[in-house]
Amino acid sequence: QVQLVESGGGLVQTGGSLRLDCAASGRALSTYVMAWFRQAPGKEREFVTLTWRDGSTLYADSVKGRFTISRDNAKNTVYLEMNGLKPEDTAVYYCAADRVAGFADYSPRGYNYWGQGTQVTVSS
Repeated sequence: QVQLVESGGGLVQTGGSLRLDCAASGRALSTYVMAWFRQAPGKEREFVTLTWRDGSTLYADSVKGRFTISRDNAKNTVYLEMNGLKPEDTAVYYCAADRVAGFADYSPRGYNYWGQGTQVTVSS
């Protein structure tokens, strides 16, 4: 089992940048597929990005070219670098780990472990 803790959220103006951290304990992150999701008020949780164990990545079209996921296995931490932020990026951001077979990479049901979330607010 792994415990995930996100940090780094906050309030930023349109066009600004933030970096979110997802620190893990209990198991090595290197053994997991790691993903970021987000959930805006009144909306369903949506896929943002993921990184597979070999370091390859996948991004939602809405963040492609602006967001970057990376992992530091030595620090057992996954990062989400967010640039060019827009008001529509406002949401609670969650990291997730450990793919569940039978569900798509972009499905929230496809992950066993979740952090508590961190709020990102982008002002216009």
